[in-house]
Amino acid sequence: MFAFAQTARPDLADLDRAEALVRARFGLAPEDIVLVTEEPARLPGAPARMTTILFWTDAETRHRLRLFKPVAQIGETDLPQPWLRRALRDEGEADCC
Repeated sequence: MFAFAQTARPDLADLDRAEALVRARFGLAPEDIVLVTEEPARLPGAPARMTTILFWTDAETRHRLRLFKPVAQIGETDLPQPWLRRALRDEGEADCC
């Protein structure tokens, strides 16, 4: 029988903390959407867990940030400077999230 491997789930407090860090760093409004996910890294040689952060500054402008560490280990120093926000624009598939 096939079964899904049991993987550790991130703590909600860590997800909330990472969201708050992103909101503060990039000056996001309370109504701006921020999604924080932790998943197994699928790249050869990458750490076992990685965190992906997506945020929208308007209905059509999505930004993506990928950190190669678990969300519990993310701190202020892991986030890029606010002036780099434009470099985080995600021009990928519009229907991914």
